[in-house]
Parts: sequence; structure tokens; C-alpha cells
Amino acid sequence: MSQMIYLDGQMLERDQAKVSVFDHGLLYGDGVFEGIRAYNGRVFRLDQHIRRLERSARAIMLDIPLTHEELVEATVRSCRANDVRDGYIRLVVTRGVGDLGLDPRKCPKPSVFIIAANIQLYPAALYETGLPLITCSTRRNSADSLDPGIKSLNYLNNILAKIECIQADVEEGILLTRTGMVSECTGDNIFVVCDEALVTPPAESGILNGITRGAVIECAEAAGITVCEKAFPITDVYTADECFLTGTAAELVPVVKVDGRIIGAGKPGPVTKRLLGRFRDLTQSEGTPIYE
Repeated sequence: MSQMIYLDGQMLERDQAKVSVFDHGLLYGDGVFEGIRAYNGRVFRLDQHIRRLERSARAIMLDIPLTHEELVEATVRSCRANDVRDGYIRLVVTRGVGDLGLDPRKCPKPSVFIIAANIQLYPAALYETGLPLITCSTRRNSADSLDPGIKSLNYLNNILAKIECIQADVEEGILLTRTGMVSECTGDNIFVVCDEALVTPPAESGILNGITRGAVIECAEAAGITVCEKAFPITDVYTADECFLTGTAAELVPVVKVDGRIIGAGKPGPVTKRLLGRFRDLTQSEGTPIYE
């Protein structure tokens, strides 16, 4: 079955779905996006993802040419066209075609495209054995310069940190804020477990407020686990009882080593395993139906 791509109202074959070299999404990273998961024939928390997309677009004064309901329908339509039941969806809105200048007013028509496909960010074995991480020398963009809470197409900050991870032969790395506090990873939010309480950097500290992050916090609270959102230094990660990452593609993946230091018992801990089970149960029962 050939892959079909939604592009500005049309379903096109993959090799026919093209954007202009003058699109400011390509030229300047001027646009917004969402990574979304489908489980068991449902799109998980689609409304939340689209609301975040809309907030990101408003923040950069980008008018999405589709209503909320039309974005929902286009996403579901893309999944149906590709027979997706369990997969990954990339929803992108660019500023559109303009000239070689920066002026967004020269881009009269934003562009929307949706890719629905299968993806697995981490090998299944890593959910049993856990990830090693490094602390990246690349610092997280300051929120007063380029707010990481805006999920824009400008991901060079993340990519520079990811290159450090590749050079260190690890899958992920921790980015610190300008003041040296833990922020997030190159593509995931981070949690630590200390004395059976769950701790994660606060949303207002300049992180992307992840949809999976929020779902895991809900799972923890429902399980009676204390959740604390506060700033903390990298030493709190080194000395944590457990650590894990959350993200749309990654779900909830354990961390067992950071900068060569063993975290906890050096294997996925009981709180991490408990929350992973609760999260996976949630994904199998909640979401916008793809098929009637």
C-alpha cells in the first residue's frame, strides 16, 4: 500500500506531496507542528494536540487555514487513507510560500500537511533495560528568546544537542537551562523519582508542556503518587531513586545511567514500571476513533 499524504486539502501519493522551496517553513523554520500517536484505532488526545498547535500558531501570529474540527477530520482522514491503527502522525502548519525576505506578510497562504505512518522511537528492549543519558553542553533556549513551549519548526537547539548524543553513542541527552537547572531532553520530558514522589521541571520553566507528560502526571495522581513540579539541578538526577522520559513517540522510557552514574538500582524501578503500565492501559482505551 502506497503512503498517502494530506497536503492543503488533498490526499496525495508520497512522491507527489511537495512544498515549495520558497515556503518559509523550509527557509526559516517559520511554522508549527505536532507529533501525535494512534493506538488501537484511536488518535490519542487529538483535541489536546490540536489545541496546543493552535496556541503555538497564535503565539507566532500564524493563521491556520482550518478550523479545529477540520483539523481533527483531516488527521483522522490521513490515518484512514494509510490504514493506520497503531502509528505516528505528524501535523505541520507552515507560514507558506513567500520571497527570500523574512517578512511573513509576503506569505499570503499558510500550508497544512499531515503524515500518518508507523514509527518506533526506541527498541522494545530498552523499555526493559533502560536508557543511558548524557548532559548536553548545549543549553536550552531561554524562554525570553525563543520559548520552547512554542512547538515551532525551528528545532536547531534540539538538533545540536542530539548531535552531542550521537557523538556520545547514546539515544538521548539532558538540556540544562541558562541557570543550570534541568530542563528537558532533546525530544522528551524528564521525570525523577525521589522517596516515592515524582518530580519534574515545571511547565512555566521554559519546557514543552508534553501531552504524554500530562497524561503520566494524571496516571501518577490517580495511583496516589505525589507529583511535584519544581526546578532541580542535575545532581538530583544523579541521586534519584528512578528516572524516566516521556514523549509522544517514546511513551515512557526508563533511564538507568546519566553521565556514567548509575541511577537507583541500575534498572527500571517499580514506580516507572507501574506508571508505564497505567499509561499503556490509558492509550488503549482513550482517543478519537479513526474508524466507524
